[in-house]
Amino acid sequence: MRKAVTSILASLLLVGSLAGCGVKDNTPAQTAGSSTVPTSSQQPEPQKGGKVTLYSPNAAEVNNPIIKEFQDRTGIEVQLISGGTGDLLKRVQAEASNPLGDVFWAGGADSLEAYKQFFEPYQTKEFDNLAPQYVDKNNIWTPFAALPMIIMYNKDLVKEGEEPKGWTDLTDPKWKGKIAFADPAKSGSAYTQLITMLTANGKDDGWGFVKKFVTNLDGKVLSGSGLVYKGVADKEFALGVTLEEAALRYVEGGAKVGIIYPEEGTSTVPDGAAIIKGAKNLDQAKQFIDFLVSKDVQSLIQKEFKRRSVRKDAETPNGIADAKDIKVVDYDFDWAATNKDSNIKRFGKIVTGQE
Repeated sequence: MRKAVTSILASLLLVGSLAGCGVKDNTPAQTAGSSTVPTSSQQPEPQKGGKVTLYSPNAAEVNNPIIKEFQDRTGIEVQLISGGTGDLLKRVQAEASNPLGDVFWAGGADSLEAYKQFFEPYQTKEFDNLAPQYVDKNNIWTPFAALPMIIMYNKDLVKEGEEPKGWTDLTDPKWKGKIAFADPAKSGSAYTQLITMLTANGKDDGWGFVKKFVTNLDGKVLSGSGLVYKGVADKEFALGVTLEEAALRYVEGGAKVGIIYPEEGTSTVPDGAAIIKGAKNLDQAKQFIDFLVSKDVQSLIQKEFKRRSVRKDAETPNGIADAKDIKVVDYDFDWAATNKDSNIKRFGKIVTGQE
């Protein structure tokens, strides 16, 4: 454990600037040396070496240290293909007859569920250690981190006392053109945010809210979720709808930004990882899934990335609001997954003025 954490933390010092969900990176990760992995006497020895190809919308600062540690422990060579959640899911679909990827890591679980016919069920060896509210009953995907959706604001652009209190305040005309929001067709987190806002305002009446919200976007729908938190931190936008962990990293880094947990309630839908059906490196793919939810990796994402662990034995790290203090909406996961295409199309019609 000590060696693993030391290796991970050392690799963090080598990671560069943030990379948004919409930024593509087709460069294979560097191969690292092999080391032994502790295994249970009840489990067969996992296959060492080989390779695995990951499709991931994660920021580079999250991907790089985790991938490096996985390579160091297992000797498995990792090839990383980066891009937006929507684009990568379409790629998986297009490659269904000849899969070129092995693991999809880590889009919103509702987005993965919408494409479940392209993934192979797998119950991780860590299943019994995962919090039941985050797991998929069919094991199509494995949760990676719980992600509350929040409103981020720039303290230089929003006067103290004038911060929005919830989703409804985002329709106030004074914020027109000053709100950062990503395209739900390209960003899995933006889709979850769309459904969260719909749910907070009622699924039917919620579309009326969405129309007002889109009006306030003033035609500025961003191509990737990484552009949202960066845009707020860089004073391009006063407000942004984004992930808690993204905003927290800026807060901890000293940026003049703040976080609002909407008074109407928010969602904590996890992002997840799934094995692509027909994966050519199935054993290595399973090892990677197990690695993501291991205790030390889950501890790392809490301490270094401000993400909430999906394990039962995890504690809330310092600097993060306690889950019991965050109001949560009744997010209909199955409805969000089943109706993803129609919801995205309707959002697109609203943006283009067809509705």
